[in-house]
Amino acid sequence: MAEKKKEDMKKAQNEKEAEKVDEVTEEAVEELTEEALEDIVEEEVSELDEALARAEEWENKFLRISAEIQNIQRRANEERSSILKYRSQDLAKKILPSLDNLERALALEGLAEDVKKGLEMTRESLVNALEEEGVTEIKADGAFDPNFHMAVQTVPADDEHPADHVVQVFQKGYQLHDRILRPAMVVVAQ
Repeated sequence: MAEKKKEDMKKAQNEKEAEKVDEVTEEAVEELTEEALEDIVEEEVSELDEALARAEEWENKFLRISAEIQNIQRRANEERSSILKYRSQDLAKKILPSLDNLERALALEGLAEDVKKGLEMTRESLVNALEEEGVTEIKADGAFDPNFHMAVQTVPADDEHPADHVVQVFQKGYQLHDRILRPAMVVVAQ
């Protein structure tokens, strides 16, 4: 019996030791599991942060490119409308000297009535064609405006012509919509 008791005691001692080993093992496993979980969580959070940063970077690039595309489209539309608006500029500049010559011819004395009438009709058709394209004559009466007039000569101001007013027009000026094709060449009272 003594042996049985010894065996039972050994068994009990072995069981206690096994329980202690199990407890220590469980604690170690818990610690390892918590550490491993923390590592995994940290790693996944880090990957998520990187992915979010890359997504934000791509979103910013997308927004910048979208804005740039809109600006390019807007500029192209503005340029297209400007080209359409001023498409007759070169032709008008080439026709203006002919119109000037017609007006000089009409100012000559002693023209036959039928020749004068033909010149007037030609002049009117040119003026109408230019007006249809948006070309208009710059008014050169009244105050001198350096934006529309070019002073080629000055004369002293008097009662009839106050200072900084146009006295005489040497050559008519023309504009296409809001763009000056040629300023009016004028004499200005000073």
